[in-house]
Amino acid sequence: MQVTAEPGLSLMEIIRENGIDELMALCGGCCSCATCHVLIAEDGFDQLPKMSADEDDLLDSSEHRTPVSRLSCQIAWSDELDGLTITIAPED
Repeated sequence: MQVTAEPGLSLMEIIRENGIDELMALCGGCCSCATCHVLIAEDGFDQLPKMSADEDDLLDSSEHRTPVSRLSCQIAWSDELDGLTITIAPED
């Protein structure tokens, strides 16, 4: 599925605004629950900003963490990310 996005919104906000209900995002983007866990396609992963220690700690709690895991609430959209492919991670 392709979606449109405005720069400055988080990836989590973009996913939810496009009606994709599979992303729980229970904390609403406060980086406190890890229910907005997504997997980034390897060809786009290096384009993302560096992961914070808080995000890294939260992802450690997921049994579905992979080397391309990120929290979608922590990724601010920019035009440079156009074409990024993501998969919503399974729920823990």
